[in-house]
Amino acid sequence: MECVGARNFAAMAVTAFPSRSSRRRFPVVKRYSFKNLRCGLCRVVRASVGSGGGGGGGSGSESCVAVREDYADEEDFVKAGGSEIMLVQMQQNKDMDEQSKLVDKLPPISIGDGSGALDLVVIGCGPAGLALAAESAKLGLKVGLIGPDLPFTNNYGVWEDEFNDLGLQKCIEHVWRDTIVYLDDDNPITIGRAYGRVSRRLLHEELLRRCAESGVSYLSSKVESITEAPNGLRLVACEKNTVVSCRLATVASGAASGKLLQYELGGPRVCVQTAYGVEVEVENSPYDPEQMVFMDYRDYTNQKVRSLEAEYPTFLYAMPMTKTRVFFEETCLASKDVMPFDLLKRKLMLRLDTLGIRILKTYEEEWSYIPVGGSLPNTEQKNLAFGAAASMVHPATGYSVVRSLSEAPTYASVIADILKHDTTSFTKHINSNISRQAWDTLWPQERKRQRAFFLFGLALIVQLDIGGIRSFFHTFFRLPKWMWQGFLGSTLTSGDLVLFAFYMFIIAPNNLRKGLINHLVSDPTGATMIKTYLRV
Repeated sequence: MECVGARNFAAMAVTAFPSRSSRRRFPVVKRYSFKNLRCGLCRVVRASVGSGGGGGGGSGSESCVAVREDYADEEDFVKAGGSEIMLVQMQQNKDMDEQSKLVDKLPPISIGDGSGALDLVVIGCGPAGLALAAESAKLGLKVGLIGPDLPFTNNYGVWEDEFNDLGLQKCIEHVWRDTIVYLDDDNPITIGRAYGRVSRRLLHEELLRRCAESGVSYLSSKVESITEAPNGLRLVACEKNTVVSCRLATVASGAASGKLLQYELGGPRVCVQTAYGVEVEVENSPYDPEQMVFMDYRDYTNQKVRSLEAEYPTFLYAMPMTKTRVFFEETCLASKDVMPFDLLKRKLMLRLDTLGIRILKTYEEEWSYIPVGGSLPNTEQKNLAFGAAASMVHPATGYSVVRSLSEAPTYASVIADILKHDTTSFTKHINSNISRQAWDTLWPQERKRQRAFFLFGLALIVQLDIGGIRSFFHTFFRLPKWMWQGFLGSTLTSGDLVLFAFYMFIIAPNNLRKGLINHLVSDPTGATMIKTYLRV
């Protein structure tokens, strides 16, 4: 489940400290080891699929996995799916017949017919790309959309009021009037906020409708490169030797966009949130259909496999549509070493079995893979970015969709202002990089301060075991309600976040205070956060 509202918990750990300092490594469970991956130059790699562990050379089987020249380097490959890439690609390529094809609804991009260059090309057809293309075309720009014609396959959850504010309330297919959290006992913490499940079909159709009505044109193709012509136009090279010219190009093709964009050097290492989910029909469920279960960190095994849960903490995310139809998802909030989907599946099935939940029918499986953290794009480059490609994913939660949808109108307006010059003025400004104005809109200093705060929290959360996580959340929910609800709703400013941290420090146990001080002094993200806050 890619939640688009607020599972903003990793960043809360700014006042916690790791109860174990060693770096977690997961047991190899049907892992995929890729050979010859070097700077994205490999076209086909061998994937050795087996049960892992030591043993003879005959274990597992080999199969060819197509890995095209889509990845700039190893980190870009990790963003694309890394060791779990086959399941990630399977998720991306699910059949969703009820969603319209872009090629059936949008006119084709005119190529080589003397029609001239487009004002803007948006690369990527996810929610961020569709929203930006529609908003830009509404402002009178000649916009082309380029990318594979794929449906929305991830389940989306959202705070109901946030989608209402975006005018997308009709895209919500189910609403829970309250949301709860379980930590270490059967007494839930009530969030006091309505939560909704987004209809993938309705969201896709609504964004596609906006594109069609505003005159966006479309080309179904992968993009190989973006270069600059002598006259300052951008040349977008696609498959089959197709080249689309435009005045500005914006990459919205997801986190693994290193082939088309430059990212700052020396930034934090990217971490990954993984989740395995199933929508099922069950005999019975202990969860109330009137309440959405945001997190369930309880010891579901009753200490039968204590080491597994203590070493690899995960939580259950549950959407009970009825007493017998439920979407369950086992989630690793964030990890430096990707938690394998097979381990998440094993933990989920063990949890359901321990709870006495018997599955009668499986409607859908989901493999959710969200890179978090990492470097910001280089804001000196002339190619623009939006959505996950622009590092707009919340570093500690994996959320980006609501931010992308809400910021698309403003970003489109800035792009339109840049392009509404005459041709001579445009060529002059292109040479001096007019894209910087758009980059500054996405990443003003206030946003950078917030992100530095969240990255500091992310560096802590990846080290916490289940005891540390529970201890932290017990402290967190003792904060004033406006503070933790504001944090969950992503409404706190960088100044509010400082107040949040001090308040947590005051009410936290002494061991947490000590841990915070040690982490602030010893971890590079602490120094980066301080420098970012002090920068004017």
